[in-house]
Amino acid sequence: MSGAVSEAVGRRPLLGLLTAEAVSLTGTRVSAVALPWFVLVTTGSATRTGLVAFCEMAPYVLVKALAGPLVDRIGPRVISWSTDSVSAVAAGLVPLLYALHLLSFWSLLLLVAVVGAVRGPGDLAKHVMVPEASERSGVPLERATGLAGVTERLASTLGPLAGGSLVAVAGPMTGLLINAVSFALGSVIIALALPRGMGRTAVPASDESAGGPEQGYWRRFGEGFAFLRGEPLLLAITVMVGVTNLLDAAFSAVLLPFWVRSHGHGPELIGLLGSVGGISAVCGSLIAAGMAHRLRRRPVFFIGFLLAGAPRFLVLALHAPLWAVVAVFLVGGLGGGFLNPIIGAVAYERVPRRLLGRVGALGDSLAWAGIPVGGLLAGLAVASFGLVPVLLAGGVAYFVTTNLTGLRPEWRAMDRRAERTADRLIGRTVESGSEPRREPAARRLAG
Repeated sequence: MSGAVSEAVGRRPLLGLLTAEAVSLTGTRVSAVALPWFVLVTTGSATRTGLVAFCEMAPYVLVKALAGPLVDRIGPRVISWSTDSVSAVAAGLVPLLYALHLLSFWSLLLLVAVVGAVRGPGDLAKHVMVPEASERSGVPLERATGLAGVTERLASTLGPLAGGSLVAVAGPMTGLLINAVSFALGSVIIALALPRGMGRTAVPASDESAGGPEQGYWRRFGEGFAFLRGEPLLLAITVMVGVTNLLDAAFSAVLLPFWVRSHGHGPELIGLLGSVGGISAVCGSLIAAGMAHRLRRRPVFFIGFLLAGAPRFLVLALHAPLWAVVAVFLVGGLGGGFLNPIIGAVAYERVPRRLLGRVGALGDSLAWAGIPVGGLLAGLAVASFGLVPVLLAGGVAYFVTTNLTGLRPEWRAMDRRAERTADRLIGRTVESGSEPRREPAARRLAG
């Protein structure tokens, strides 16, 4: 018993990080069902539903892109718990103002914009802490990224299920209140469970060891940009994921809710479909966590996208029976479960520890750049052309993006594990002058 307790204590950093991630992500997934449904049933407008999604995700992407140097400088632990606290307050004001009959559409847009702006740095900070939490807990990096993928998929399973049920039984404001509570709880877990200074072990040391003055914000930002620009594989992943994220945002924020409502179903069906995909994605992530080091990354990556992407759009456009829709979401979730563990492992292998914040911020923001306009464009397109043509166009675009992209030569580097030196494993970058040493051939990031 004492051995099990000591093992749990030794793995506290990773367990704490994953728990906080699970809590905050679950609340976000609940909100992803409750918020579009609330706007759709109160306004009846697909365009306004897309506008709300835009006002949340545009600040998310913009602030996240600029937050990397600050995360590296201040420390991801502090950034994580403080931004989650602000998110809790802003998210909690939505049901409060609604209960007081003071919530206008424009005040709703402002509050979701605040949540998006602070959630971007918070998500980035948690991402940056994964390698150090892995080392402190004595867990291999592939397994840690796999467990992070499982955590995300569990949230994507429980969140939509809880969100759909809550919205159907108690109304959308209950789901939005749960979102606020989850942010507050995630903040407390990060503050209490993770050691002080978590995520900063490699950052100040690299600057101080050179004996020069501390780097300024724009120099840090430029260093991250230069590194990402010099990694063709990371850029290729980022661009492809950017396009698919735009299509995914259009699907989840507008197309699926509109299809569900137009077919006479309620929000519980959105939750059911999300949970079916999430359960199978958990299985995929668990398989990836246990077998990642034995799998060829490139074929698994593209097969996963083939299963997870276009079929969802096409099965709705073809008016397939509900059992077929459920089956497509089930198979798609299984394929999608392999994606983030592979992307995460490639990124952590190739990006030096001291650059994780700034490179991660830029890579994530480029990959997420299409998400703000995905819902907005989908709302405008549905209003102009109808639901079925937009679903068909989205499915074709998804298929082309995730298949033709893989023919480019830089993808071959995905199957070649980057050499991990002892210095990188303990959080130091081997340097020659001021530039980090890395392999010249390219070998990042999640959507």
